[in-house]
Amino acid sequence: MILRVGLCIGLTTEMVQLLKDNGIRTVLDLVSSDLETIARKCSLSYKALVAIRRVLLAQFSSFPVNGADLYEELKSSTAILSTGSKSLDKLLDAGLYTGEVTELTGAPGSGKTQVCLHIAANISESLKQRVLYIDSTGGFTATRLLQLLQRRTENEEEQVEALQRIQVVRVFDAYKVLDVLHEFRSTVAQEVVSASAPVKMVVVDSVSAVIYPLLGSRQPDGMAFMMHVARELKTLAKELGVAVVVTNHVTRDASCGQVKPALGRSWSFVPSTRVLLENNKESCGETSNRRIASLTKSPRQPVGIQVELDFESWEPAEDAC
Repeated sequence: MILRVGLCIGLTTEMVQLLKDNGIRTVLDLVSSDLETIARKCSLSYKALVAIRRVLLAQFSSFPVNGADLYEELKSSTAILSTGSKSLDKLLDAGLYTGEVTELTGAPGSGKTQVCLHIAANISESLKQRVLYIDSTGGFTATRLLQLLQRRTENEEEQVEALQRIQVVRVFDAYKVLDVLHEFRSTVAQEVVSASAPVKMVVVDSVSAVIYPLLGSRQPDGMAFMMHVARELKTLAKELGVAVVVTNHVTRDASCGQVKPALGRSWSFVPSTRVLLENNKESCGETSNRRIASLTKSPRQPVGIQVELDFESWEPAEDAC
């Protein structure tokens, strides 16, 4: 953090200039220096420098927290949201965790949007929680969502109420996606959805569709923008206590030929959990409704676990063959 006027009371323009003239240009430089020496070199008040350092330490230092306190905070703030599929819940260690980003990766047609719609339907109808669904590909279809809700309940009034709890925002520009996320976090969802119930899930389908065009030599600020979106997603997940689900495309590694999530290594640190969706071509010759979901990253489960998803029943097809 660069020293500048306004960081704290008492840090004047003249003082900042004197400090910079003597090699003290950042907050770190100031708090780690011998203040008596700095006071003599800059002809500044030692007491004033001590007071300024105390304020800067209070504002910018990270204070240690013990594990017991963190665990108690986790128990009080974290909720586990069922996806509505026993097999998918098993893969995710009981479901989606609030405060975390979960990523669904896969090739086109692998079922990423179908999984997002199914999870949104379950959270809205069964858990009675609100969902913000950001559609950046045009893949969201209200008809398909209604079909999923009709399988869950025959009561038309309950179907309508569930639909009303899912707020859909269609944006096809990365900057608009960021605007929606900013608005959602800054107003705590007051203007995006009704304040009658908390939003528990945010879907971005797909994050790679809007970010990928910004990456490359012609877009030098693309990487910085991608990390800005990443920070916004993780911050709102933590601050608002929501489960964030994003979808991402896959690319093929030129060195080994294996598929890997798009957006590169920097993005790989954003999601806490990653699930790869693939067509199940060996399941009785049927490929239209069944997918293999593989856990490729998780803070709780062993990587490599696989389950089969049937988009018709949403349960494992144990006796399919």
